Order: sequence, then structure tokens, then C-alpha cells
Amino acid sequence: MRLKTILFFLLTTLVLQAQMFQPGKIWKDTDGTHINAHGGGVLYHQGTYYWYGEHKADTTSAAMVGVTCYSSKDLLHWTNLGVALSVSDDPQSEITRGCVLERPKVIYNKVTKKFVMWFHLELKGKGYSAARYGVAVSDQPAGPFQFLYSKRSDAGQYPIDFTPERIAEMYALDESAYQEWWTPEWTEAIKKGLFLKRDFNGGQMSRDQTIFVDDDGTAYHIFSSEDNLTLHISELTKDYTAHTGRYVRVAPSGQNEAPAILKRNGRYWMITSGCTGWAPNKARMFTARSIWGPWTQMENPCSGKDADITFYGQSTYILKVEGLKDAYIFMADIWRPMHPSDARYIWLPIKFGAAGEPIIPWKDEWSMDEFR
Repeated sequence: MRLKTILFFLLTTLVLQAQMFQPGKIWKDTDGTHINAHGGGVLYHQGTYYWYGEHKADTTSAAMVGVTCYSSKDLLHWTNLGVALSVSDDPQSEITRGCVLERPKVIYNKVTKKFVMWFHLELKGKGYSAARYGVAVSDQPAGPFQFLYSKRSDAGQYPIDFTPERIAEMYALDESAYQEWWTPEWTEAIKKGLFLKRDFNGGQMSRDQTIFVDDDGTAYHIFSSEDNLTLHISELTKDYTAHTGRYVRVAPSGQNEAPAILKRNGRYWMITSGCTGWAPNKARMFTARSIWGPWTQMENPCSGKDADITFYGQSTYILKVEGLKDAYIFMADIWRPMHPSDARYIWLPIKFGAAGEPIIPWKDEWSMDEFR
């Protein structure tokens, strides 16, 4: 009798755990293998969620496989659909095996009926100097995606809020006068556009990134630029495959990366991290009434155990749960640079404060009942 009781308890525990999110733990797919989709995002399409992310190898963070795709009906149990975008064996390809391909996000264009993937791309053997975005398209959510091109952003374009006076002020800056970084004078010059001017003709840097589709169907590319000192928000063309040339800068000289965004009750909320390499830091949060700003920095949205280091993670995406009111999930990665494939996932339910601000409380485990 005692053995039956123990077995029943163990079975019940396993069933309950299978229905719970367990942030930071090994998360196995339906084949029993730890999910390999890091720095990712989730697309909901025709009743199914698709999770896209970086396939990480055991010993390197370079892209040796490409972008993987998983599918789920309930956000808990994920089926591996394989590689959505493969790296190339052609050494001349911009996405050749061994390049850096990070933070893929996929959106669906209702007009063209295409699935469009954006990602951060660094060319093989060039470190992080290329600072490009890449674009790929597919007719099916799981791919295969066809790589279109990569480039830097908004070459020859001024931010939409740059008046003739601000443009003149930017061109008056002499880069040779600011060789020492982090001085008050250098910081002020960055705000005025010191690095914007430097990269104006060749295009602005594009690193950590996300894609956001607004209520009216307009899509935006949000990314770290200007040596990761300033965020840019760039409007996309109607087919979602390029920039229109309309963009703004957010928090110039603030050192923000890993942007994730949501819109609720007409207000935009963006969560980012500081720039500390693979090491975790305190999350930041910004808010605005318009996607074009002005953006105001708020308090750290995280609360509870290890909130000041974002629970050892870094933001990657904010997922809206379909069919439930005000149901959003904060997605983050716990990086393991010495064993990249063992990086873990933090998915947590977002709560909202009295002023509508997102709050992310730590939970050892939780279920979708949080939203009901």
C-alpha cells in the first residue's frame, strides 16, 4: 500500500510539473531534448504558436546550424519542426556557417502572405564590426526561409525628429575632439549625434533587435545602434522586408540592448537590458504614447528574488497569449557562454500596476491559471 501511495504521488507530481512553466530549468521538447531556440521570439498563426530561436552548439555561440523552429498549441509542449533558416556552406555567403546570427524574429504579412524573418548578423571572422540586420522570407511558418540580404540601417537618412538646427548641430561635431569616451562632453556629443554622423553614409549599426507589429499593421524594427549606445526604432515597408527611412533614436548614450516591446491600452512599453556582455544586469523599462516617442525611462519592472540581475537572464521578447485579456509573457535567456546549448529560458507572466506599468514577479513555477 505504501509503494502504491509513493508511486501515485510521484506520478501526480510529474503530471503537475508537465503543466507548469519552470523558469531556468531544462525545458524538453516532445522528443525529450532541451529546446534549442535561444534569443528568440514567438509567432501565433492560425491556432498554433511558432517559437524561433538561435540553434546553439555545445562549444561556440557562432551559428553552425541556423534558426530553429518549434510549434505548440499550449505554449508548454513544443514540437521540434527543424531548421527554419539554415546557414550556408558557401564561404562567400553572408550567412556562411560560423557567422554570428542572433535574435531572430518572425512576423506574418497578411497582404503578401509571406512569413518574414529579421535577425542580427555579424559576418564570419569579423567579430562584431559588421553590425547588420538580415532578412529572410518563407511561404510557410516553419520554413524553409530564403535569405534575401543583409545591410546596415537607414543609410543617408536623418531621424524624423531632427530639425535643420539639430542637423547643423550634428555636423558641427568634430570626432577628433572626443577621443576619450565616457566624459560628460563625449556623452553630450553622442546625444547630439556624434556616431550618427560617423555612420550616416554607410548606414547605422544594427545589433540586438526585435520586430513589432502595431495595431494598424505597420511593423517596426527596434535595435541597438551607435556602438550599442542608442536604440533605434525604424519603420518597415508594407511588405515588411526593408526600412522606409523613417526612424527615431531612443535613450541616446544610454547603453541599451535586448529590446522587447508590448502595447496595452494605447501605451507602448519597452523592456531592455544594459550592456554587460554575457553577464546579467538590471532590466530597464521605457514607455511612450507614440511609437515615435518621446520615450520616458521607468523603474526596473522585475520584482522578487534576483530582480536586480533580471533573474540571471536577459530579455528577448514579450509574447501576447491569444484569447486571454491582458495575458503577456516576458521571455528571457540565461546565457551559458562556456556551454551555449545549455542556455536556459525564463518565461514569466507579466502583471500590471495601478498606472498600467508592467511588473514581472519571479515565480519558481507557474501555470496559465495566472491569467484566468
